[in-house]
Amino acid sequence: MADINAIMQEIKKGVAEIIDFARIETLIKNYYENGVNFYIKAGFDPTAPDLHLGHTVVLNKMALLQKHGGIVQFLIGDFTAKIGDPTGKSVTRKILDDETIAKNAKTYKEQVFKILDESKTEVMFNSTWLSMLGADGLIALASTFNVARMLERDDFTKRYKNETPIAISEFLYPLLQGYDSVAMKCDIEMGGTDQKFNLLMGRTLGRTYSIGKEQAIIMMPLLVGLDGVNKMSKSLGNYIGVTENPNDIFAKTLSISDELMWVWYELLSSKSIDEISNLKLSVERGEAHPKKVKEDLALEITARFYDEQTAANAKSEFDKVHAKKELPSDMPEFEMNTYEVWIVEALSYCGLSSSNAEARRHIKANAVSVDQQKIGDEQLKLTKGEYILQVGKRTYAKLKVV
Repeated sequence: MADINAIMQEIKKGVAEIIDFARIETLIKNYYENGVNFYIKAGFDPTAPDLHLGHTVVLNKMALLQKHGGIVQFLIGDFTAKIGDPTGKSVTRKILDDETIAKNAKTYKEQVFKILDESKTEVMFNSTWLSMLGADGLIALASTFNVARMLERDDFTKRYKNETPIAISEFLYPLLQGYDSVAMKCDIEMGGTDQKFNLLMGRTLGRTYSIGKEQAIIMMPLLVGLDGVNKMSKSLGNYIGVTENPNDIFAKTLSISDELMWVWYELLSSKSIDEISNLKLSVERGEAHPKKVKEDLALEITARFYDEQTAANAKSEFDKVHAKKELPSDMPEFEMNTYEVWIVEALSYCGLSSSNAEARRHIKANAVSVDQQKIGDEQLKLTKGEYILQVGKRTYAKLKVV
């Protein structure tokens, strides 16, 4: 017989808040006693082509629930993406076109099964029911909530007080997300802590539309990114994408602080609460070195999206380049057919900087090396020959000037 208490403790690991914990426990018990599955919803608007580790915090917990009877309803918000989730936004989001949404949705489907069990996952699109809602249905939905309640949302309140425009369509977003739960008849909905208002809307509308059940809610913390300050975000550049090169995934994970490492262990590792506690105790006692513990986390994360051998190769490559100060085994190669080339233009040409201005900033920050020698002269000219260009600790290119 399954140890329900142990399972529930593992489910609680890293969770910020659970609403209706007793219902989740009942669902787990019913699965083990009667073989009845339950349904877990998580929605992702395909507003960008790739998922990053921040998204996997929720996906990891869903994968755990799949092991204990959960069927994941992975909802791609192809309809709501046209509105854009206003959560945390200070301005109205741009409307995406159908082609971009379809392209991004396709990549989401390919990426989530690096974590979720495909045999226990139903991929759904909310355009299936929201497109059929019609004007009558939309008006009826809008009438279930009032403007005063909507303005209780922190981001709406701030924008209203600052006289920043709020589109009527943005008021519709949480209602449509709640209606997704009505259409899907889910038992549990998951999301980040910033989604609390939207997640509660599903419980409210479940009662309004009398679907016969009230979804429980599991909220996960927002993962702090590589900078150790802000939540992981592509726009801030402090992220690790799930499709990134394994060498980059390993190296970027090693770059986080020792303090942040324990937060990542709790939210990203498959290790149990007891295993993580024992690891932390070993480090505090001096029995384990933080770098080795962090390497193990980097190996685990890299292997999750590739395999153990690839992760081991990434570690070897990292040790070769950083510990032994050797050049990477593989780097992009470029050729420029010119008598000489300005170092700033060379860095841009090789993709080591996004612009000449950024290249200058890298040089001023002492972050640029030519043939493993730091350079500080932004007027440097490279004449005919082969050069190894480097920006920062991990970005290399080989340039041939002919």
